[in-house]
Amino acid sequence: MLGGCAVGSGSGASAARAPTSEPRGKDPVADFLRRALPAGPSGTVIAARGDQLVYCGGFGSADHAADTPASCRTVYDVMSITKQFTAAAIVKLEVMGRLRVSDPISRFLGRERPVPEDKRGITIEYLLTHTSGLVEALGEDYDPLSREELVRRALSSQLRSAPGEKFHYSNTGYSLLAAIVEEASGETYERFLARHLFAPAGMGQTGYVLPRWPRRLVAVEYDSKGRSKGRPFDHPWAADGPYWNLRGNGGMLSTAQDMLRWHRALLGDEILPAWARKKLFEPRIPEPESEDSYGYGWSIRDTPNGRIAWHDGGNDWSLGLLSRSLRDDVLVFWVSNHAYRDGKWNLEDQAEALTLGIADRVRAERG
Repeated sequence: MLGGCAVGSGSGASAARAPTSEPRGKDPVADFLRRALPAGPSGTVIAARGDQLVYCGGFGSADHAADTPASCRTVYDVMSITKQFTAAAIVKLEVMGRLRVSDPISRFLGRERPVPEDKRGITIEYLLTHTSGLVEALGEDYDPLSREELVRRALSSQLRSAPGEKFHYSNTGYSLLAAIVEEASGETYERFLARHLFAPAGMGQTGYVLPRWPRRLVAVEYDSKGRSKGRPFDHPWAADGPYWNLRGNGGMLSTAQDMLRWHRALLGDEILPAWARKKLFEPRIPEPESEDSYGYGWSIRDTPNGRIAWHDGGNDWSLGLLSRSLRDDVLVFWVSNHAYRDGKWNLEDQAEALTLGIADRVRAERG
């Protein structure tokens, strides 16, 4: 989806510092968005360089019926950007000595029934890099699937390729990683992330159910005909978050402000030491028909302007993208709760230009 932008990670940050409100006066990013965005979609954009906020603002409506404008405080489903949090949790557990990414999955998932022969070669790293050979999904996002059923069905599924042989994007693989987080830590997936990633980063508005947001702050999603699809938790959810077709690979709720805090935490040692952060952004396997390679929960691209790390997320209604430059520390995050409208707009077609345009204006403003 991305072209050759150089958009951030670096060193030294205050992760818990709250972003300021939308800048006042003439602003290059705001001016670009007014010209680049079509009339109709809604969402929020945040941009920074290093730990310094450059822009944060909403466009359109978070809830059409209540006439609630989108803002920096709006809570969105960040979809597959969730994979970054799962990958960071695995690396955190490695830092804590609870696992190694070279461990076979049988160390954690073979307790109730043995891992089948064809899957004994799958390691944690293969799950992280989408090279396990596992299927992409075991059903629809909101199907009521328990953790035990997910593990059973994943281990009994037919592999698409031998473990470690090829890149096949697998949401199922990242749900298995969430199960491994629980086995290795002795905590639930969300509780572990909340304690060891989100709290140290100052991210009090990210999770499945623990933040307890006021309902009015959570964006309603809209389909391509403009019909309300409700909020994420209006779909079938378990008491502690989405069912396991979605858990670990998607469905996390967050805000633009918390995504800036996440960026700041990855600039310093708040959640991971430098050697562990480096593991996240190392390109490990080429992605088919792409200039990118996959790291741990991030797509990685080398450009003339330096290496970028990014990941998008989407469903039939919403779309988001987080991009960070590993040279000049430029962050761009944008998310829309109404990304598609038949015959009028499709933000997926504009994702690259939108991301690059924002990043370019951040660099120009900061010199």
